[in-house]
Amino acid sequence: MNDLGALAQLLSDLDGHGYRAYRRIEGAWAGPGFTLLVDHVQPDPFATPTRLRVRIPHAVHGLPDDLWSNRPRRIGALNHLIRVFKQHVQSCPGVGSGRSCQFYVYVGGAELLERSSACVGGDYLELRFRVGLPAKGRTVLGRAAARLLTQVLPQAVEALRAPNLDEAEVRLWADLAEDHAHLQAQLAERGLLAFVRDGSVLPRKSGVSDEPLEDAVPFESPPQLRVTLETLHHGSVTGMGLPEGVTVITGGGFHGKTTLLEALELGVYPHVPGDGREWVATREHAVKVRSEDGRAVTGVHLTPFIHDLPLGASTDFFTTPDASGSTSLAAAIQEALEVGARVLLLDEDTSATNLLVRDARMQRLVRQETITPLIDRVRELHERLGVSTVLVTGGNGDYLEVADRVLLLERYRARDATAEARRIASELPTGREVGDPTHPLRVVPRVPDPASFDPRKGGRVRIRALARGELLFGAQTLDLRALEQLVDPGQTRAIGHLMARLRELAGEAALVELLDLLEQEIENRGLYALDPAPELARPRRFELAGAINRLRSLRVRPRS
Repeated sequence: MNDLGALAQLLSDLDGHGYRAYRRIEGAWAGPGFTLLVDHVQPDPFATPTRLRVRIPHAVHGLPDDLWSNRPRRIGALNHLIRVFKQHVQSCPGVGSGRSCQFYVYVGGAELLERSSACVGGDYLELRFRVGLPAKGRTVLGRAAARLLTQVLPQAVEALRAPNLDEAEVRLWADLAEDHAHLQAQLAERGLLAFVRDGSVLPRKSGVSDEPLEDAVPFESPPQLRVTLETLHHGSVTGMGLPEGVTVITGGGFHGKTTLLEALELGVYPHVPGDGREWVATREHAVKVRSEDGRAVTGVHLTPFIHDLPLGASTDFFTTPDASGSTSLAAAIQEALEVGARVLLLDEDTSATNLLVRDARMQRLVRQETITPLIDRVRELHERLGVSTVLVTGGNGDYLEVADRVLLLERYRARDATAEARRIASELPTGREVGDPTHPLRVVPRVPDPASFDPRKGGRVRIRALARGELLFGAQTLDLRALEQLVDPGQTRAIGHLMARLRELAGEAALVELLDLLEQEIENRGLYALDPAPELARPRRFELAGAINRLRSLRVRPRS
């Protein structure tokens, strides 16, 4: 293997050549205590930057093996290490044209996710990133490239060598991720769907910021819901344990209802230290559902919620390219249940009112109603299927009659108003008719057609995440913004590659079985096997299924 000295000489010799000459540096180069692997150099300076890896032996960084001993610890430690690398690698702006001398190290946001930008092997730590090789137009700036790869890059790697690396900080991230997983494991054992530790800071600076709001009111559990859970590394933690069943979160506008729900929906992920939501843990099978006018719905069994359509049209296997608010919400609920959701999270602000509730006056006036609202199914969901529901509402008082508990938010402070809500419901009965005995609540598994998952456009594979909620997949552009637990563009990109894989796997298996196969493939082969890009992050099965369900090319048949 040649060393960085040879690489510097080669780059100097390439100075002034056409940009394609950079292809000659592909391969492995030995540096001081690390190996630089140049995997792929683009032939065009205006294409996606060059893909590289740095491989550091465990003996060099000096971190103990227990940091990689299980998946949560590995995720926490690697998320920190890739951030350390990004902090120390210095781009050289002003040199060359376009993306010249720019490092692209993908670290993501506040959630700790499995990423393709960092991994560990048997005896090494590996970091993956991109570099804009310096050029003037289409001419190689070889001497600048030599400085970038043989001087600037090794200086950044120095931050990851013992004793420069802060082992205590790496351990903090690993311990925190493992404790989050440990809390999640305790929730089911304790009959809880979520936990929010006292002192958590839930509000964000803005709707587009991950940073906690300064001077925010810290969360404090109502006494009736306070529980103490054990962690592996931080002792006992005390806060609100939200029990399984039907929970209504209510209160006046701007008092923190949606803020609490958003913390719960993102509590399926561990968070970085200092985020304020590190100690919010939600059952991993919790899914936020909402209405989405205009989305495609394909072969979904909607009859438990929508039925008896005019002219006798069936909703047993319902398909439409342009769903209404109520239809899309009914589909979202059934789709989530199909792939294993155990907790449904809803906000009335993003839910079609007519699928949430129909009051007594409208029941009396409209006798030929085609919708069975969620309020008539929510108890059955829990009692027969074991699926809990959390609903944020400021205007649907009918839900007070079916709720197991009611949380009232006042100035960001939560109190248990269950007894008061039950008294009010008793004193002011709704008079509405409840139940729909003729259309049982059930989910029909679907078997996707392999032809649904074609990632090609004009004969070329096209998979690209334009943003967190927008995916180019073949000839389609998928709008995934309604999948509110999709938090990272890297997850979106990975979803595209996972869907492409279904072209080979689909056939006789139901959707839920295909998701099991894909998750097992990631476990066995890693994200990097999907695509060698360093910008992937692992999605949950629910967001992957959500993207599949929004494919307009999707074709399915019911599992008999």
